[in-house]
Amino acid sequence: MTENSYAAAGVDTAAGDLAVELMKAAVARTHGPNVLGGVGGFAGLFDVSFLTSYTRPLLATSTDGVGTKVAIAQAIDKHDTIGQDLVGMVVDDIVVVGAKPLFMTDYIACGKVVPERIASIVAGIAQACSDTGTALVGGETAEHPGLLGAEDYDVAGAAVGVVETDALLGAQRVLHGDVVVAMASSGLHSNGYSLVRHILAQRGIGYTDHSAELGGVVGEVLLEPTRLYTGPLVRLLDDPAVGGAVHAYSHVTGGGIAANLARVLPVGSWVELDRSSWSPSPVFRVLSDFAGATLESTEGTWNLGIGMFAVVAPDAASSVIARLEAEDIHSWVAGRVSTSPRDLGGFEQGAKGVDGGAVRLVGAYAS
Repeated sequence: MTENSYAAAGVDTAAGDLAVELMKAAVARTHGPNVLGGVGGFAGLFDVSFLTSYTRPLLATSTDGVGTKVAIAQAIDKHDTIGQDLVGMVVDDIVVVGAKPLFMTDYIACGKVVPERIASIVAGIAQACSDTGTALVGGETAEHPGLLGAEDYDVAGAAVGVVETDALLGAQRVLHGDVVVAMASSGLHSNGYSLVRHILAQRGIGYTDHSAELGGVVGEVLLEPTRLYTGPLVRLLDDPAVGGAVHAYSHVTGGGIAANLARVLPVGSWVELDRSSWSPSPVFRVLSDFAGATLESTEGTWNLGIGMFAVVAPDAASSVIARLEAEDIHSWVAGRVSTSPRDLGGFEQGAKGVDGGAVRLVGAYAS
């Protein structure tokens, strides 16, 4: 190795090539007949000639990362679930507008390429892509010595889907009297981990510690992967018996429960979500207790047991819930949409630049 070589600067291209070899089979399993060129090209290619059958196709796109949850994966050297988190954060935003995902790309930045670690992350991405009907058509692993520590990495991704204009979901479809169906989360998903990490640091709790309150090794409990909703929600829309009754979806991510639902409601509408309709998962209760805080004080940070909402016509609510339960997604009625005039003081109104409806949570959580 010469003094001024790329390797001497800390970049191991051979390790990068090995990482690609280790992940190729997992990535290839996400490829259907629409993917051209295989793995390793400068650009991923996806045949969209089928869009000629659409009247007015709209492409939907989303990009996101996993956030500081990766710090926990790094701390306990467990990397096989982060990929599902990434897909959940990206692809489950696509389905919110009623779109079917087509393809995804990923980006991993690290201080040092450890081929087996990178392959484990990508294998998780690929499996989740398969589970959501998404082709993983490309990606990049970038080694950044001096910028990131040898054990550090971050992940991000972007996806593209398609929806017929007439099938577009959103506030424009939501009506007075519509029912808000809540869908259970698998846990924290991938939001609010800066608060989680702060709470644990304040309590002096390590990620490799066993916690009787959490019911296991702390880091392993906190790495519970994000639930994937896309497959069941696409199939729900495709069901001729109930699909047309779905007016909006909302993905509960950053910003918490009320703000994310408000984004998909029309201006002038409001919803009161009944806390007594569900009981937040133990992980939320334990972390709140560790912090000496109430569950209510974390509603703008954590999902507290709701990962997705569907806003549906009232006469179809029971059928929608039955359909979701059959897909192993626990669901329930959490509120109703109203456009009746009222004082909206104390409501969350719109979010992230969207002038939407108004939402607040009322009552006490079920025990």
